[in-house]
Amino acid sequence: MTLEVWDSTRDVRNLFITPEIRSRIMRFEPHQLSSGHTHDVGHEMFLVLEGQAEFTIDGSSAVLGPGQACVARAGQWHEVRAVGDGPMTLYLSVTPHLEPTHTQWDRKGGNQLPYHYGGATRAERETESAQPVDRLLDQHLAACGNLAAAAQANLSAQRAAANRLRAALVASDPAATHAAVDAMWSAYRTMYASLQSSLLSWNALAAAAAGD
Repeated sequence: MTLEVWDSTRDVRNLFITPEIRSRIMRFEPHQLSSGHTHDVGHEMFLVLEGQAEFTIDGSSAVLGPGQACVARAGQWHEVRAVGDGPMTLYLSVTPHLEPTHTQWDRKGGNQLPYHYGGATRAERETESAQPVDRLLDQHLAACGNLAAAAQANLSAQRAAANRLRAALVASDPAATHAAVDAMWSAYRTMYASLQSSLLSWNALAAAAAGD
């Protein structure tokens, strides 16, 4: 696979999108303000690359410059504003990246607004071949079924390996202890692959069926 290299002066867009993380370069014009929001499950990291940015996160504000970073944890309301007379460029990542990616609020009443799906990846989805929602739904249900089976297999593997781990600890056997932990990790890794598939299918389905 060719090494992917991005340039923050040119690639002002989403750079990398998976259920685990969405990475993006954003450019703000002077005094431009983002829409304030929260994320139900995602933590959002920000790194200022150029200019000055005022971040307001969970009621606290600070101005950051190039090389400075901050985080909005899941559930923390946040917004970003470019300050000064020049433009501002930042890098952000949201992890995990699951629909609905943003939760919007009525700033006057403090009430949650209806969910919107797919907004963060609209540009990418417009260039992809759309699949019928029925097909996406079938794929998602199949992925959830595979995840359920993988979760049950993982539980059985964890219990069996846990018994070996307890015995190895009692016997003070480092090799057996390591082997038991390896077995537990192998089962987790298999289950996680199924989880990844189900999350991919969920993001695709939610954006296609109820997109903003």
